Amino acid sequence: MEYLIVDGYNIINAWGDVFDLSSNSLEECRNKLLNILSNYQGYKKINIIVVFDAHLVKGSQLKKEIFDNLTVVFTKENETADNYIERFVYRFGSTNRIKVATSDYLEQTMVLRYGGIRVSARELREEVKNAGQTNRPEVKDYSAKTNSLMANVKPELLEKLEKIRRSKF
Repeated sequence: MEYLIVDGYNIINAWGDVFDLSSNSLEECRNKLLNILSNYQGYKKINIIVVFDAHLVKGSQLKKEIFDNLTVVFTKENETADNYIERFVYRFGSTNRIKVATSDYLEQTMVLRYGGIRVSARELREEVKNAGQTNRPEVKDYSAKTNSLMANVKPELLEKLEKIRRSKF
């Protein structure tokens, strides 16, 4: 299987032109990131896990949710997103293709050590930006033709249909 694990708050902080923490709440930024990644997942058809730190929240338990086709993880008290990600890559990195999106250099080093693939926040941004453009099916320009059903039928078939129409039963 192929996974993309995203260090949620790291990406929110790295994409300053997308997320404005001074005028938007953290929850609004999380939801916006999840919507962006959900669209990306739709194009790439890979498993995406978005991990958010909850290690400073007293009494916080590990919480997993599904948002569209994304898995969203909120870590437990005293567990950082980095801890969760490292453990995941360590457990599943040898049997799966795991990419981790973070700009944390130490985290990138650990991911590589455990068999994962590092993706910087900037690289993920470019992939997300390009996904919608490169994976769109090519749309043919039919504006010059009439938009009728018959305009899309091959000439050979049109000829056969015309013969059938003119013949008497």
